[in-house]
Amino acid sequence: MNQYHKDRDEAAAKLIDILPIERIRQEKWKIIAVSSGGLKIAAAIAKKAGVKVDILLSEAIAAPANHECELGRVSESEEIVVHEELVNAFGVQYDYIYGEARRKHEEKILPAIYKLRKGRPFTDLKDEHVLLIDEGCESGMKLMTGIKTAMNMDAKAVFVAIPVAPKSVAEALNQIVDESYIVHEVGDYVKTYCYYTDFRPVSDKEIETILEEQG
Repeated sequence: MNQYHKDRDEAAAKLIDILPIERIRQEKWKIIAVSSGGLKIAAAIAKKAGVKVDILLSEAIAAPANHECELGRVSESEEIVVHEELVNAFGVQYDYIYGEARRKHEEKILPAIYKLRKGRPFTDLKDEHVLLIDEGCESGMKLMTGIKTAMNMDAKAVFVAIPVAPKSVAEALNQIVDESYIVHEVGDYVKTYCYYTDFRPVSDKEIETILEEQG
């Protein structure tokens, strides 16, 4: 198995090579990470382009009998994305999905907003060019949640940038975003950490520091 990236800094550098940095600078794109690891990558890209970065907080909605199985996801703006095939396969009622979404929003997301962003609301995306970034993806649910959030906030255009992604997810994303920038598309995708040599967790303190630098 190829370890495509030494660490998130190298992943960011490789994305910078394929992103339209000058266009991002001129049009003042809003760069939004959809994960803590994605935020480190997004911050490096934003710094290069001279624009702002933010993180969209979200939480997974797990299957009742299998907490490793993600049936859906809820964002801080309360957008919900559902993996319909899995929901139907498990015979899960949508009442459960929406109930879990409310619970995760109240118990997990709201406290994280106050801790990490000091209560500052999420960036306004109306009429903006939005670039969503993750460090990789298995199912693409975080990015899908970001795309739905950006579209429902009336973004002018939505783009995604990922250092490594499954080919199936890349194909699905290409059908719904304006453009995608993906360094490596993998046929038999395993777990994102497998494609990095150094994949240490990003601490809350690191996230706070990046977001504080945004002013």
